[in-house]
Amino acid sequence: MGKRDYYEVLGVSRQAGEEEIKKAYRKLALQYHPDRNPGNKEAEEAFKEAAEAYEVLRDPQKRRIYDNYGHEGLQGAGFSGFSGFEDIFSSFGDIFQEFFSFGFGGSSRQRTSARPGGDLIYDLTVSFEEAVFGTEKEIEVQTLITCEKCEGSGAEPGTKESVCPMCQGSGQVVQSQGFFRISTTCARCQGTGNVLTSPCSACRGQGRVKSKRRVQVRVPAGVDTGTRLRLRGEGESGYRGGFAGDLYVRISVQPHDFFERDGDNLFAKVPISFVQAILGDRVEVPTLEGSKSLQIEPGTQPGAVVRFTGEGVPRLRSRGRGDLFIEIDVKIPKTITQRQEELLREFMELEKEKNEGKVRKWPWHRKKNPEGTRASCTAREAQS
Repeated sequence: MGKRDYYEVLGVSRQAGEEEIKKAYRKLALQYHPDRNPGNKEAEEAFKEAAEAYEVLRDPQKRRIYDNYGHEGLQGAGFSGFSGFEDIFSSFGDIFQEFFSFGFGGSSRQRTSARPGGDLIYDLTVSFEEAVFGTEKEIEVQTLITCEKCEGSGAEPGTKESVCPMCQGSGQVVQSQGFFRISTTCARCQGTGNVLTSPCSACRGQGRVKSKRRVQVRVPAGVDTGTRLRLRGEGESGYRGGFAGDLYVRISVQPHDFFERDGDNLFAKVPISFVQAILGDRVEVPTLEGSKSLQIEPGTQPGAVVRFTGEGVPRLRSRGRGDLFIEIDVKIPKTITQRQEELLREFMELEKEKNEGKVRKWPWHRKKNPEGTRASCTAREAQS
């Protein structure tokens, strides 16, 4: 596979000037740097490709050869790109220092002033249905973003950092006390070895400013109260070129009027009349995706549970769904008509005739009394 056009790699036009080319490379170098993308082969190749493109287009002579003769012309002139990361860091050490105020993969003599941005936490409340089926939300977070004026360097545009006059660039101040020499971090430069001669007027040398930012959050199906979503790089911008922090979204789910949730399973009660429980019937019960028909068998007892497989909540970290459990709630009417009372009394008499001569033993008839003898009683004895 042939090499891509260098202008295309950096995303600039063929008429782009030095500053535009440098700015484009800075963005790509930060995006694809191997420290930020450990083990990512595609990012490594993109980092090398961007470095090669910048090396050619920043050099007037190489750029002239490339514009006239392309990649073949550069090879004929002896330029074959970089052999690896160390070659890039060795060639661009000063450039990285200028870009980010610290050296990526550079010399141990340079101390970094960069620090990663802080993580943020946002509490997001979603409805029961949104938690079950998933949704997208746009949230607004108060955060620190990279200063547009100085692009995060902290220095007024057109100026650079200078060597700290207190520690002479070492980042350490040595104090002698008798026979002892004590080395402490330089208070002036905070150990970086450099100081800003002209701090940026917009951010006062911090490289970051407070701002509100809108962020799109994809809430996956199956989240529950307590679920935390991690959005990488959506936290505070890094200090002086450091990596951005992360944004953690804590989910809180509103309760439902009908369903109760336990993990991936749903529970609900469906009321029926005692007549339906005795004779049986077919009723419609709600599910997450419409109603389903449920056959009530004759003689159904209060508290009976019917299971609908796969009608629960989608599993957040695996395939499939939980189940829906419907508990039968037999309702006894508090008031009845005279005719209903007549029919029920007739029913009661029929029940007596049906059970005439049968002695019903209560559940406790086999329990032992305090003296250790078995106790047995009839319904009449239990009421006396």
